[in-house]
Amino acid sequence: MGEITNVMEYQAIAKQKLPKMAYDYYASGAEDEWTLQENREAFSRILFRPRILIDVSKIDMTTTVLGFKISMPIMIAPTAMQKMAHPDGEYATARAASAANTIMTLSSWATSSVEEVASTGPGIRFFQLYVYKDRKVVEQLVRRAERAGFKAIALTVDTPRLGRREADIKNRFVLPPNLTLKNFEGLDLGKMDQAADSGLASYVAGQIDRTLSWKDVKWLQTITTLPILVKGVITAEDTRLAVENGAAGIIVSNHGARQLDYVPATISALEEVIKAARGQLPVFLDGGVRRGTDVFKALALGAAGVFVGRPVVFALAAAGEAGVSNVMKMLRDEFELTMALSGCTCLADITRNHIVTESDRLRVMPSRL
Repeated sequence: MGEITNVMEYQAIAKQKLPKMAYDYYASGAEDEWTLQENREAFSRILFRPRILIDVSKIDMTTTVLGFKISMPIMIAPTAMQKMAHPDGEYATARAASAANTIMTLSSWATSSVEEVASTGPGIRFFQLYVYKDRKVVEQLVRRAERAGFKAIALTVDTPRLGRREADIKNRFVLPPNLTLKNFEGLDLGKMDQAADSGLASYVAGQIDRTLSWKDVKWLQTITTLPILVKGVITAEDTRLAVENGAAGIIVSNHGARQLDYVPATISALEEVIKAARGQLPVFLDGGVRRGTDVFKALALGAAGVFVGRPVVFALAAAGEAGVSNVMKMLRDEFELTMALSGCTCLADITRNHIVTESDRLRVMPSRL
């Protein structure tokens, strides 16, 4: 294994190291995986308009998310079952996030509980929530996250049913026998049985509430004082409803291209959401972020920050906590360099004029003919 020079190089190492079932679970998308590829490719169609001869000797990447000061606008997205990647699992990710002075989001389907993750020490952590049919379970879980010092709920809203992930169907995906969904361990909901297709798909069909609607976002606000981020919004219509229903923020997400295939890349959907939000709440992005340049592009389009998922899991598989720390460092360093080369010394300097999107180019063309 030579020197790692970018976060994408961890994926090949993870593929070598992990059992096929685990690697495929992390790496795959829904159906044709068109959106999976597009989440990356859409970034490559956005170009820079750098400004020159600006003093960039000092660069400040710090920002505030829901009132919490962090070192950079790059945070860790919720990814399930991290102990499948490495024995330290979510513990390692939590420590790396804390060391980088950024936010980690813990998955409902973590292989370490909210209490266990809190025990790793101080850190700003959000909790990703799936709404179960049994609302008592949801209430209990939210209370536990609150008690464990989690600072926000990221409510996943794009998963009334699990997307069709064909790799998981082929592999008959099931959580390895030595692991459980720790947050549900005492509730007889922590086990996932072997099924005729994907064990996770069967689990979701049995447990997750398909009736979930905006009234439940309101309900959630009655059981917790934590701010609620709505994760999985990709349209202007739903953005307006999120604002109306008291969301504290939006995460523009297509679930890592694992739910509905042929939705746009999140970076392509971002501007529609930003415009509809009208500055009334912060908008974040996840999906396809692999470079510091991607972070800059998201911020130039109006995002308040980004969340990174797969690179964290692949680095965890390859090198444990040190791998996750290195991913955060590489993205930070690349982002800092992009800012410098674009003539930006703080996040407020990054504007829409620093980039050109495909639609910009289409609009510009006729006037130049």
